[in-house]
Amino acid sequence: MPGNDEPIRGEVRLAGFRRVSHGLYLPDRPHLSDDEEFRRDLRAWLCVLPDGAVFTHVTAARLRGWRLPPLPEQIPVFAAVHGKVNRVGRPGLLCSRLVVASEDGAGAPATVEGLPVDTPEEILLRCARDLGHLDLVVMLDSALALGDIDRTVVERLLGSRRPGVRVLRRAYRAADERAESGGETVLRSFHIAMEIAVESQVDLRDAGGRFVGRADLRVRGTPHVHEYDGAGHRIQDRQRSDLRRERRFADTAYVRRGYTLDELLNHPAVVMHEMDMALGRSHRLERLRRWRRMVDGSLYSEAGRARVMNRWRRQMGVVDWN
Repeated sequence: MPGNDEPIRGEVRLAGFRRVSHGLYLPDRPHLSDDEEFRRDLRAWLCVLPDGAVFTHVTAARLRGWRLPPLPEQIPVFAAVHGKVNRVGRPGLLCSRLVVASEDGAGAPATVEGLPVDTPEEILLRCARDLGHLDLVVMLDSALALGDIDRTVVERLLGSRRPGVRVLRRAYRAADERAESGGETVLRSFHIAMEIAVESQVDLRDAGGRFVGRADLRVRGTPHVHEYDGAGHRIQDRQRSDLRRERRFADTAYVRRGYTLDELLNHPAVVMHEMDMALGRSHRLERLRRWRRMVDGSLYSEAGRARVMNRWRRQMGVVDWN
């Protein structure tokens, strides 16, 4: 009998076990968090992956603690083998064979909590083959902030012609390691689509030099401060802090406006109108179309999530995904 937390292989149909994949089970441990169960699942997958395999794509990004776009439910586990090692085909697993050109200068795969993960640059390149621009910028902002990205290696990779490089190059140029949340990244990307130049994480001071607060975004050359108001701002202690901060703003020339993810994704025309009016400029529908294309091509839209899930199901051999 295996140890209390050891994965087991075989056609087990006993109570007290959870199915990870066909012929792969784990003992039930109902009090674990989602992240703890996620790591248990990956350790179980190592039982069927060949030696030298690594986790990649959004699986490895989650292991590394990067911020992620809103992923669909029941996504596959992503792994990669290098060279001529045989890939594994199982429901719930997408295993790629990646051939890394030596001139790319990529480092060796690492481990996170004992689990093998691909290099950050390869993780991002693998994601760039499936995900949209907005998704990649969210991940890049986080990876850069955590210090996981070697810019020299990335620049060398972006000079190659490997699949996904063009998409990754565009996202890399739009990334900003100063972003402190995925919502802030989305808000900054909205400003880029609207052709509004902004500065990130700016320390604001009043006329007397007193510190007022740090702004998510400040519109260049104006007193306008635009910030992302996420769910965390509704927590009671945070709300009290925000109200004190707003009172400090009232005594300055700064004009603060907060935006939610729902407004940016579902009511962008209203937000564009407000910003254009504040800046005293005319509306241009092409800006709005550009933003909607960006959202529609990302995991922030229902259509984008359905697109990538259908793609992954086809790659796993699932032909009836209804």
